[in-house]
Amino acid sequence: MRTHGLAGLLGAVALSLCLGACKDTKTAQENEQLKTQVAELQKENGQLGNELEAMTASRDTLAKENANLKSSEPAGRKSRSKRAVVRKTRRQHHRRRQSVS
Repeated sequence: MRTHGLAGLLGAVALSLCLGACKDTKTAQENEQLKTQVAELQKENGQLGNELEAMTASRDTLAKENANLKSSEPAGRKSRSKRAVVRKTRRQHHRRRQSVS
């Protein structure tokens, strides 16, 4: 009886070592894949950072140009008030009625 128990115990130990080795191999493979993915993401992050800096510089340049254009715009341009537009259209309607009659 003792031999069967000892043989079963040795078999269980051997089986657990094999399964443990498989898990270690799978874990190592997953670890390598994750390291590769992290490296790719870091590379993409660096590229996006560079693009962001370029876009920010471009935005700042355009903002300066816009400010320069606004400051150089002639001050004499005034838009007509809404009241003046309404008065004009009323006069036109009034004249039309007079000429039709």
